[in-house]
Amino acid sequence: MTQTPSHAIERAFVTLAEGQLHLRRLPAADASATPMLLLHASPASSWFMQDFMMALRAAGCMGEIIAPDTLGNGDSVAPAEADPEIGYFAGSMDRLCVALGLSRVDVYGTHTGARIACELAAAHPERVRAVILDGITEYDDELREAVIANYAPSVEPDEYGRHLIWAFNFCRDQALFFPHFMKVPDRRLAVPMPPPQVLHRITLDVLKALDTYHKPYIAAFRYRSFERMEQVKAPTLLLKPESELALLNASVATALERLANGHSAATPGDAATKAAVIAAFLAENAA
Repeated sequence: MTQTPSHAIERAFVTLAEGQLHLRRLPAADASATPMLLLHASPASSWFMQDFMMALRAAGCMGEIIAPDTLGNGDSVAPAEADPEIGYFAGSMDRLCVALGLSRVDVYGTHTGARIACELAAAHPERVRAVILDGITEYDDELREAVIANYAPSVEPDEYGRHLIWAFNFCRDQALFFPHFMKVPDRRLAVPMPPPQVLHRITLDVLKALDTYHKPYIAAFRYRSFERMEQVKAPTLLLKPESELALLNASVATALERLANGHSAATPGDAATKAAVIAAFLAENAA
């Protein structure tokens, strides 16, 4: 298989009712292949999807691969609603597909992106051929309320630049505790700290969207994932990366009970292995 150069990833803006939505795209190697939509985690952007896009192409995903910045994240315009729900963000992805002329897509989502992918498949079944969910759960009411109140605060620029220090530590603390604001031993994570270059980049994404980064986050925590999974009819793959939060991987069993056509796969967590698992799943289950 010919190796696709990384510079083949293009950047573009698509106009929605809200304004300009930013995306990264890898043009199709086979025009007849189903396009794939990649939905990123909060509070990041499609910048973090680039290695995964290349891995999917190397694994044999030959259709166009599109990674948008969620409204309110990255270089995309803010949501039109003051307090949007996941259904709003899923609707924006459906409208993006219309604008791009994509009748059917495969959808991958991670964390916040997984909630959006789930709802896109539930609310717009005609749009979605297959779904891959990477890190999705539904929190109990007590934890949900604590997270909604404290996880993603609204922060304003400070004359002494304290918002800059806050943004870096906000991103860093997420590798130390879950939730990051509960700094107690039983909330300590056993995952490695991201390298400084990654922390720098995700901090930039937060600062770039300081006014709106929290909106997709809060919508994700409010979302009743398991309830909505019962409406998903498309073949659905739930990933269980070794590097993922134990809480999220433990939720896979419950999710499989709710899905009409659910599958699961454990992976080491690296982009190449995930891509290979996804490509095999699509080849076997999507039609």
